[in-house]
Amino acid sequence: MSRQLLLSLCLAVPAIHAAPTPPADPAHDLAYSIGASLGERLRQDAPGLQLDALVEGLRQAYEDQPLALSEQRIGQILADYEAQATPATPASEVDGKLAAERRFMANERARAGVREVAEGVLATELQAGTGQRPTADGRVQVRYTGRLPDGTVFDQSAQPQWFRLGSVIEGWRDALQQMPVGAKWRVVIASDKAYGAEGAGDLIAPYTPLVFEIELVGIGG
Repeated sequence: MSRQLLLSLCLAVPAIHAAPTPPADPAHDLAYSIGASLGERLRQDAPGLQLDALVEGLRQAYEDQPLALSEQRIGQILADYEAQATPATPASEVDGKLAAERRFMANERARAGVREVAEGVLATELQAGTGQRPTADGRVQVRYTGRLPDGTVFDQSAQPQWFRLGSVIEGWRDALQQMPVGAKWRVVIASDKAYGAEGAGDLIAPYTPLVFEIELVGIGG
């Protein structure tokens, strides 16, 4: 959990009913405070959760233990839950967003040096690579910047980050499996290969194509 997220969770919580204060134990008190903040937030945002399963998932992920569900299954469950919780977008608005996306992808496809590495995934080589290519079930170490169609940066890594290919969006998987280590590409991803009709919180609206600069630093098993 990032420090920013931790602080936002703590600040977002209104008054939490306090039990009598036990003797001070800084490590215990920090863990308990984070748990209480998360619990208050989840009680409001996701009522009715099975707490035993919640704690089990939290413990396994925190201790880097094998998870009871696959990453793909977890991703699908969370996407389905988010879709159910998100109000439906009017058909006219959807049509407008899809038309804007088609225009954007057509303009990107017409740029010099662009090739379509998979349906809905466009790539331009910025730097050649000479190393091996990742496998579908492998890990990748990447440095990246993600932008919206208007150029707004919504995510970036100052230092190279490790990801499992099975845990990233489909457009990343399509592109990275064709990139040799050392390569840097500009990758444009249609919304159905990114976050689709659900979007991603307040950062990425539904039906938004994304533009990434991705440098493949290393690969692992």
